[in-house]
Amino acid sequence: MRVERWLLLDQEKLEPAINMAIDEKLTDWHRAGQIPPVLRFYGWAPGGLSVGYFQRTQGKIDYEAVQKHGFEMVRRPTGGQAVLHDGELTYSFVISEEHEAIPKTIKAAHKLISEALLVGLAKLDIEASFAIPEAKQTGSGTAICFEEPSWYEITMQDRKIIGSAQGRHQGILLQHGSIPLHMNATELFDLFVFENARVKERMLRAFGGKASGILDLIGREIPLDEMKKAFQDGFAQVFDVAFEELTLSDAQWDEIHALAENKFRQESYLFSR
Repeated sequence: MRVERWLLLDQEKLEPAINMAIDEKLTDWHRAGQIPPVLRFYGWAPGGLSVGYFQRTQGKIDYEAVQKHGFEMVRRPTGGQAVLHDGELTYSFVISEEHEAIPKTIKAAHKLISEALLVGLAKLDIEASFAIPEAKQTGSGTAICFEEPSWYEITMQDRKIIGSAQGRHQGILLQHGSIPLHMNATELFDLFVFENARVKERMLRAFGGKASGILDLIGREIPLDEMKKAFQDGFAQVFDVAFEELTLSDAQWDEIHALAENKFRQESYLFSR
């Protein structure tokens, strides 16, 4: 039986607007039938604060603090709350909603992708599990993604270690995932607006028991290439596929840079909500 072949796009650190433009163009090219499903790994330089597609920024994000810390803010094409991408491995996954491997509901698809992540972690000798909330969570009302795990996100020692967000646009599923290697909670909390300093301090103390960088928990370093290969193998095993590397052409890069400039760098888009 012939194994289906998907693409792997393994990249280094890129600007936040470029990162989001690449992911959106991958969905466009896949929708047009130009490329098969894609698994992508990348980083951020400078570090970025990505806000969810539907997320409000006014009164939630301290934009001056984002700039003061040397980060760049960008709006994702996927949902969820704000994520600080700094010192992490990020993945994105692009596939048609009509692909036979993809469940119809967002929750079921999220669970399947998380299974691939768990297999990857197991290959790194990291024991983790799904987050399955016992009851509907009302949350704290903050704009911080890693404060609460959602259904089927990845936890270890009761702390969230991988946060993911999914979007579906014109028949294409795009899922983003943040895998912090180390987490600076104090720096993270500086980027958000709180009712007052006491509330901020109380939530910061509570946050320490809710999320962690993966390397902080396991107490050892893992080379990024080894981590990427483990997650790649996890996707290959769960979806029963093989990967071949994708190299972007000059024409594709031109499309990416145009989209970054005309959309993701525009304040009208960034502050649209």
